[in-house]
Amino acid sequence: MNELESAVWFKSSRSNGQAECVEVAFLADVVATRDTKDRDRATLVFAPQQWQAFVTSAAQGHFDDM
Repeated sequence: MNELESAVWFKSSRSNGQAECVEVAFLADVVATRDTKDRDRATLVFAPQQWQAFVTSAAQGHFDDM
C-alpha cells in the first residue's frame, strides 16, 4: 500500500468545514499537501525542513501581501 493512501490528513480548524482548503499529512520522511476540492489530483510533498520554513515564514507575515 502506498504511504499516501494510508495517510492521516489534517486541515486548519479555521476552515469552518469548507471544502476549499489545503490538507496536510505528516509522513515518515515528508510532509504531503493536497487540495480538498480535488483529492485525487497530484499531491505536493516537502522535506520537513522545507515545510517548517514555509510555516515560519507564513507566521511572520511574509506572504500577507500576496
